Amino acid sequence: MESINVNQFRDNLKHLVEQVVTEHLPLKVTRRSGEDFVVVSADDWEREQETLYVLQNTDLMRQIAESLKTHAEKSGYKPTVEEIDEIAGV
Repeated sequence: MESINVNQFRDNLKHLVEQVVTEHLPLKVTRRSGEDFVVVSADDWEREQETLYVLQNTDLMRQIAESLKTHAEKSGYKPTVEEIDEIAGV
């Protein structure tokens, strides 16, 4: 993660915010007399929150683990040709 001091951040605010949003890379802003902070785009923040939700949900993690196991064993549900066509929009 790139780091910049708060004075440089303030002087280049518009450019740096645009960079964070377009490149999807967080930016750490350091402060001399306090806590540092991180700037992220709203889309990236929402994605991270969703990821944290899934990782903290034991039922979802169990379902994912079971799906990975059945996929590896090739023993999971196999859709019909009609179901695949419906999913693909054919």
